[in-house]
Amino acid sequence: MSDTVAAKARVMLQMQDDMNARVDADWIARDREWYRAVWIECAELMDHYGGWKWWKATSGDHAQALLEIVDIWHFGLSMRITPARDFARAAAAIAAEWRSPVAIAGFLDGVERLAVAALGEQRFDVAVIPALLAALGRDYDDLYRAYVGKNVLNFFRQDHGYREGSYVKSWAGREDNEHLVDVLAGLDVDDAGFRTAVYDGLAMRYRAACASR
Repeated sequence: MSDTVAAKARVMLQMQDDMNARVDADWIARDREWYRAVWIECAELMDHYGGWKWWKATSGDHAQALLEIVDIWHFGLSMRITPARDFARAAAAIAAEWRSPVAIAGFLDGVERLAVAALGEQRFDVAVIPALLAALGRDYDDLYRAYVGKNVLNFFRQDHGYREGSYVKSWAGREDNEHLVDVLAGLDVDDAGFRTAVYDGLAMRYRAACASR
């Protein structure tokens, strides 16, 4: 299991580096505040998980909660990439932390631990993630599959004007994250054409939605 975790972590680290470079060619030198993005995403994760607003009825969306964990994972990976780009070493560290998960008092407690580590220590606490996934009935393979899919969506967004502000995030009344969940259904993440199939599936839906506007 640990070898699989490290191997897939290495793939994700490379993909994250590629994505960050798509936005900023010199992204490491810019020293972005990735920890800030983590704790902000923690609030969005709590909202998707639901159940914490005692003053009104809420319902959770576990599929979207998984994607919020993936967003946090994107930023956490960015915090682990050094100028040396030693992905093998970073992946080994991630795998070691994954094998030593922390105990949490509940899902929201785990999210708050992530936020505290990010905001208070500017650190990505990998060891919290396994427990959060388990609470959603998910595991590392689910994280990997969703990460690869979301990475493709992030490239799709950049290709269609996300940074310039021309990208339309809601298609036919649904956010692109929701469309991504539909596109991922039935696709094999280990297939050589997985990333192309995800991109093409998103493009088809996006074109149809934009044409009907």
